Amino acid sequence: MKLSIVIATYNRAQSLLTTLRSLSEQEGPYSDWECIVVDNNCTDDTQSVVAAFAADNTDMNLHIVVETRQGLSHARNRGIAECSGDYVAIIDDDETVNRGFAQAYIALFDGHPEWSVAGGGVVACYPSGRPSWLSPLTERPIANPIDFGRSMRPFPKGRIPAGGNMAFRREVLLKYRGFEPSLGRTGKALTGGEENDLFERMAADGIRFAYVPDAVINHIIGAEKLTPDYFKRLSRGTGESQLRRAVLHGRRPNLYIAEAVKWCATLAIALWYTLTLHPQRGLWLIKMRIGISRGIFFTKKR
Repeated sequence: MKLSIVIATYNRAQSLLTTLRSLSEQEGPYSDWECIVVDNNCTDDTQSVVAAFAADNTDMNLHIVVETRQGLSHARNRGIAECSGDYVAIIDDDETVNRGFAQAYIALFDGHPEWSVAGGGVVACYPSGRPSWLSPLTERPIANPIDFGRSMRPFPKGRIPAGGNMAFRREVLLKYRGFEPSLGRTGKALTGGEENDLFERMAADGIRFAYVPDAVINHIIGAEKLTPDYFKRLSRGTGESQLRRAVLHGRRPNLYIAEAVKWCATLAIALWYTLTLHPQRGLWLIKMRIGISRGIFFTKKR
């Protein structure tokens, strides 16, 4: 077994089914990889949906385990612990993968011993249509599209692999103890930061991240993620996540300074959008900054 693909899931049975169907169409032999689904206390029909899919796709190495500790980090860490492969790819339950996904990561790690961590492309898909107020800056926390070209290369400075499309040598994940349980989404809470924390710890030791253009996921953004209420909660959750990481690493004052600088940039960009006849994009950018600031400055200490 070369590659283990981990999918943590929470009450998204039908979306998960779409993800599993895309995995069933992978190029190359099934014997090269396995898929581990981590049920993080689902109350819907996830178990029966996965069981039925496994029964119809007996050639796939598909397993499902239950992680009772609530939270995405706990679920992903449980999936990592269950892996048999030398390499681990982590994806989400609201996406599909391209046909060459598994083989792209296997080829990278087999052929390039200098790389231990990688990520691929992310295509944002909007079945209900892409809203006009969405700009590249407001789209990133929602969909995080990634496209750095058609050649393998290091990730650009300041960018990291997407949480829904990242891969590692398993021994590296174990060395860094996986994802920090105090970070990441828990239930319906829209906090995160666990991937940023992991990649930050790795980068501090000089580890670089390879961009693999042939490993692509389609991130499916439902209409429920494009509402004002969701965007408000997501923005605040982003700020809360940044605060948690700052407290964890002892750099809270630096976070406050950085947020003030970002406010200056936000107002300048919003003005530019207004002058170029895209005032809604500027307005939603300001709304995002307000939400993030609320998360940073008004979250109660834990």
